[in-house]
Amino acid sequence: MSAASTGKALADLLAPVAGAAGFDLEDVEVVPAGRRKLVRIIVDRDGGLDLDAVAQVSREFDAALDRWTDVDRLLGKSAFTLEVSSPGVDRPLTEPRHWRRAVDRLVEARLRGGGEISGRILGADDDGVTIATSAGDRTVPFAELGHGRVQIEFNRTVSTPPSTSAEGGQQ
Repeated sequence: MSAASTGKALADLLAPVAGAAGFDLEDVEVVPAGRRKLVRIIVDRDGGLDLDAVAQVSREFDAALDRWTDVDRLLGKSAFTLEVSSPGVDRPLTEPRHWRRAVDRLVEARLRGGGEISGRILGADDDGVTIATSAGDRTVPFAELGHGRVQIEFNRTVSTPPSTSAEGGQQ
C-alpha cells in the first residue's frame, strides 16, 4: 500500500474522531522515518488551536489508533510516531472554512477565469469571500476562486477594542 493511500485510509478512520472532538481533520500523511513510520495529522477548528487543544486531540487519536485492528494492516507491525499539529500559515486556502478562519488576513489568490486577486478578507460564508482590494471591496464566489495563500505581515498594527470591566462598563 502506498504512503498516499495509507494516509487516505487513516484519514477515513480518524475523521470521525476529530469531528467528535470538535476539530476538522485537514490532512493525514504517512512518511518513513528509519525503522518507524511518522504519522502526521493536521487538524484545525474555528477559533484556532492552542497546545492544550492539540494535546487533547492527540490523545484521542492515539487511543483510537490503539483500538483499531486495521492499523497493523495499514502501518505494518513496526512502531510509528504520531505528530499532530495545526495547518500553519502556508496552508493553501481551499475550503470555505479556510477562508472564514482567515478573516482579517491579507491574502492572494488565483481566479479560475484568469488573473489574481489580493487584499484583506473582510468576510466569508458558504458561497464566497469578500476581499478589500486596492480597487474596492469585491465579493468572489468560491466557484470563481482558486487556491489562496495568506500573506505574512510582520509590521501590521492591529487596533484593539477598549477593555471593559466585569460589570460591562469601560475602564
